[in-house]
Amino acid sequence: MVSAVFPLKVSGALTRHKGKVLVGPVDLELDGAGTCVVLGPNGSGKTTLLRMLHGIARLHGGTINWACGTEAARNAQAFVFQQPVMLRRSVLDNLIYPLRLRGVPRHEARQKAGEWAARAGLTGMLEREATVLSGGERQKLALARALMGDPALVFLDEPSASLDGRATREIEEILTTSSAAGTRFILATHDMGQARRLASRVIFLLAGKVHESGPAEAFFAGPITPEARAFLKGDIVE
Repeated sequence: MVSAVFPLKVSGALTRHKGKVLVGPVDLELDGAGTCVVLGPNGSGKTTLLRMLHGIARLHGGTINWACGTEAARNAQAFVFQQPVMLRRSVLDNLIYPLRLRGVPRHEARQKAGEWAARAGLTGMLEREATVLSGGERQKLALARALMGDPALVFLDEPSASLDGRATREIEEILTTSSAAGTRFILATHDMGQARRLASRVIFLLAGKVHESGPAEAFFAGPITPEARAFLKGDIVE
């Protein structure tokens, strides 16, 4: 599954808004399994980088090349936003909606929804309106909805922002289990503890550019640049 999408090769990629470069130029290569965590101070462009790689932020320069081609890669991806979009329907309807769009029969979609609801701890909430769920429940629903389609890659933007410890642990358990099964994740987070727990690779973003990138173990043990070292110490980095 992962090998069909990766390696990802990014060369000189950039995106602008109203003439201002938000991210880029970015040169990057990613392959293999695991979870890539994007770190950086507020305003460094973490969310925009994810959106650019996924294709929902316009590419104004450079190239983004997936092993299987752009269209096939996007069909094999999902994106979970920091504030998940919920349909004004039940939890069950939210889960089966993307499957029904793909032509999956309703009985099969309901069965799969039940399985993923159990994995996400939402079994007793299937008939509840999704819009009344707590923040943690919404995030688990959004994650289950994304994973139900068996994507090769999932982008996550601050998956546990504003969640308590219990909800964060539950989200991370889903990510860890899915990663072990072969799903690749690229996620942005401000939670350093979460980054250390989940990351197999780290991208450190500063002022819209990849300032440092490499294996997570090496990055957390000893960043190469003074800016990354300062960031890990908790200093203000601009």
